[in-house]
Amino acid sequence: MSEASEVERSRRFAEQRDRLRDQYLLAPGERPASSARGLHHTALVSSDVEQTVRFYQGLLEFPLTEMIENRDYPGSTHFFFDIGNSNLLAFFDFPGLDVGSYQEVLGGLHHIAISVAPEKWERLRDKLIEAGVELVEHSEVSLYFRDPNGARLELIADPLGEMYGNQVL
Repeated sequence: MSEASEVERSRRFAEQRDRLRDQYLLAPGERPASSARGLHHTALVSSDVEQTVRFYQGLLEFPLTEMIENRDYPGSTHFFFDIGNSNLLAFFDFPGLDVGSYQEVLGGLHHIAISVAPEKWERLRDKLIEAGVELVEHSEVSLYFRDPNGARLELIADPLGEMYGNQVL
């Protein structure tokens, strides 16, 4: 794509974003309360339960809170990690099924962003580097990396409801 066509494409998308923002985004004082109480859990697929537990509990310091049988697939494990603020990150394994490798697809997961305090963010960054996890640091507050299952994660040092210094909630 030529530079001129990239500029034109960017301009068109900016116009569309501005139109959508003007049409749908309400000012904080005008927004109705959400019907939701919060995110109960996000469930991902694990290729190896023990490896996933070692990564999330051992490396990222998210305590394992429960392991039960998955009601939808006998023999499968449904397990949960505490990611703070009464939120859980859950996993299923599907032993005996070839679920394939992780893929980012339309309608699928791009990444999960988890807020951590700045001093914990620095410690976790050092632990990830020491463990040989490939990561990208962005804006001095975000770390992007993949878990052992291939899912993309972000550890962000911004508080909940804030994104790179901007209030989003």
